[in-house]
Amino acid sequence: MKTVEEIVTELADREEIRDLPVRYCDCVWRGDVAGIVDLFAVDGSFIVKTPNGETVHKGREALLKTYTEGLRDLLPRPYIHNHVVELGYYGRATGRCYLDLRSEKHNMQWIGSGYYNDEYVKVGERWKFASRYFTAMHFDPATAANAAPAAKPAAKPKPAAKLKPTARPKAAKVKAAARKKAAPAKRKARR
Repeated sequence: MKTVEEIVTELADREEIRDLPVRYCDCVWRGDVAGIVDLFAVDGSFIVKTPNGETVHKGREALLKTYTEGLRDLLPRPYIHNHVVELGYYGRATGRCYLDLRSEKHNMQWIGSGYYNDEYVKVGERWKFASRYFTAMHFDPATAANAAPAAKPAAKPKPAAKLKPTARPKAAKVKAAARKKAAPAKRKARR
């Protein structure tokens, strides 16, 4: 049976680990690349698996480059959910969480989904990502690139042009000219 201290430590570890993907998404939303990279261990890695292959980004320099380019080009807006954490031993743990991805650059259009298989490591008193292995279930860069651009704010309506007191619509001018032509004929008829 676990002691109260062991249970409290396990709960605190589990909570801090669950907070990592939440902080990750918050940093992505805010464009905080340094904040994202700080969530990884020094030798941490981010691996992306798509139907076209797998790319590996390992270490701080590679992570900084990857996230700088990714956030600039797409303006992703990730939604992470269903986080499962399995505590290991000796400052190690694993977990999974699922992703729905939208793009602010393309009017928040849904552009992908997938899941992360994460490995966590305790560095000092803090939990960090040892690795994030992302499997894209659906992501089509063409969809993201060809999505409708974000809508521009509507222009302010222009005030209606004021008519001069003597100005008349065109139809009224035509009718008035016709009456003037008819008037001399009516005058001749009266004489």
